[in-house]
Amino acid sequence: MLRDDVEGVGHRGDVVDVSEGYGRNFLVPKGLAIVATPGIQAQAEAMRSARLRRDARDRVAAEEVAVKLAGRPVTVTRRAGEGGRLFGSVTSTDIAEAVAGQLGFEIDRKRVQVDEPIREVGSHTVIVKLHADVQVPITVEVTAQA
Repeated sequence: MLRDDVEGVGHRGDVVDVSEGYGRNFLVPKGLAIVATPGIQAQAEAMRSARLRRDARDRVAAEEVAVKLAGRPVTVTRRAGEGGRLFGSVTSTDIAEAVAGQLGFEIDRKRVQVDEPIREVGSHTVIVKLHADVQVPITVEVTAQA
């Protein structure tokens, strides 16, 4: 049974089959897993159900925030040269701070997906991943500093 999320293997509370060497030499010594016994299996089921409840609660909260964020543009002001080219770029941190300041929602900068650096004045669309199943596009209006 996994005691913590392990990339490519499973999530906390999952009972997984792994090779004997991987379990004995890596997972168990690092405290990432324990050998599944009947008592441990009941504990694993409790951990799984708790994870599912927490995930459902987080998803509902993310959907509520997504509804409030959708369709509301955020403005970021930066110094720009001729032709609307920025000195530097607008980062995910800048966007997260703008959302917090203008819309009142705290979002983690790591959840803001900026595919390419924003280096020009204008309107840009970025995706905010609020949950594994909930994504919302927001419009970032980049304006030149006067």
